[in-house]
Amino acid sequence: MTQLPSKETVLAACAGTVPDPHPMLLAAYELAGLHEARLVAGHDEVCEIDCRRAILVHGIDCYVARSVTPALGAAFMHTETVGAVVDRLAEFSVSAFAALRQDIEQRQQHYAWQRLAELSLGYMDLAFEIGTGRRRVPDCCRASTPSGATAKSAAGQDIS
Repeated sequence: MTQLPSKETVLAACAGTVPDPHPMLLAAYELAGLHEARLVAGHDEVCEIDCRRAILVHGIDCYVARSVTPALGAAFMHTETVGAVVDRLAEFSVSAFAALRQDIEQRQQHYAWQRLAELSLGYMDLAFEIGTGRRRVPDCCRASTPSGATAKSAAGQDIS
């Protein structure tokens, strides 16, 4: 079975560089773009952006369900899906880079980067534990895709 992308490659995708055309990395790249757009969007656009994010998150979750070795029966349950964690990595990455561009206190910039660093370590641990069968994530793939849409990356690759 397939290993999940490393935290370094997910963070690179969130920062705008997709080092490998992996479906999760393409989705992370698009999620970061949606979080950037969300910063300046009006209410109506935010709803559309959040719907697209939900579709991408679901696509990541379905990819994980298809691609990784099923967890052992006694595996610990994680509280979030991998798609939800990648979405937050994209959000925190956009926030951290935005903090550098804004005129805010260094303490707030540090907090934004620390939050991203800690979540990226959490993703790394989660990916390792899923890969070894010691952790499982909620099974959200059997549910229908939000709005009945097909999850596709920005490159048009089907990820659901």
